[in-house]
Amino acid sequence: MKTGDPNSRSVEARASQTEVVLIGVSKKFRRGSLALQDISIRVDKHEFVSLLGPSGCGKSTLLRLVSGLTPASSGQLEVMGKSPAAARDQMSFIFQDATLLPWRTVEQNVGLGLELEHEKKETRIAKVAKMLELVGLTAVAQRYPRQLSGGMKMRVSIARALVSRPSLLLLDEPFAALDEMSRDRLNEELLRLYSEQKWTVMFVTHSVAEAVFLSTRIVILAPHPGRVAHVIPIDLPWPRTAETRLTMAYEEQVAQVSRLLRSVQTASLHSPDGQSAEEVQV
Repeated sequence: MKTGDPNSRSVEARASQTEVVLIGVSKKFRRGSLALQDISIRVDKHEFVSLLGPSGCGKSTLLRLVSGLTPASSGQLEVMGKSPAAARDQMSFIFQDATLLPWRTVEQNVGLGLELEHEKKETRIAKVAKMLELVGLTAVAQRYPRQLSGGMKMRVSIARALVSRPSLLLLDEPFAALDEMSRDRLNEELLRLYSEQKWTVMFVTHSVAEAVFLSTRIVILAPHPGRVAHVIPIDLPWPRTAETRLTMAYEEQVAQVSRLLRSVQTASLHSPDGQSAEEVQV
């Protein structure tokens, strides 16, 4: 096991490849509750970083800070060298619910963002058609959300987020409501798109197995208040497929991350605030 501060390298040394920077970021809500404390994370270009932790540790809040949907109370937060609000047109956010408009077809839902950006109709139609083909939804382009399964609705939501070609993709438990087989299938589809589109990804999940399968790194947050407890590099080979889940290396990493996650809540009761994160080589 190798420990150290994963955020110790200078901003200048990593600026050319770093897309998201949080240094000493805290979030306090109006009633005084401290949701996040002294969060320092760097996410490099094309990384896939998953956020894990017990309920109430601030995973979703952290993602909302990065997206600019809510402001940080203190600390430094930059997305592609800008404030989150200034970088908003370079990122897309996928929520747990597909949030499709029921009166619009699949094709119209996917193209909604382009309409709001006043994209020319011809260009919009071409982009939407290409994205529907990429995610395997061409055959259902004229269907309405009520005619789709939960997995297909989420694929529509992913297509809608990707059609604007974001550099940064933020996902907040997008597959939590799906059965295990659908989740695994969409995990594989997401990684296929990730390898083709080359985004940077921040992904919130409660599933250790999902995080290990998808990620280049996992950040485990401790609760009350939320803070970084562990940063774990995942060195499974690429591409990752259904067969990856059958390997000993995958099972060992799932077991290691699970042990760290289980220890976090107990350990947090005895650890001083602001301790540096531990980077674990598994």
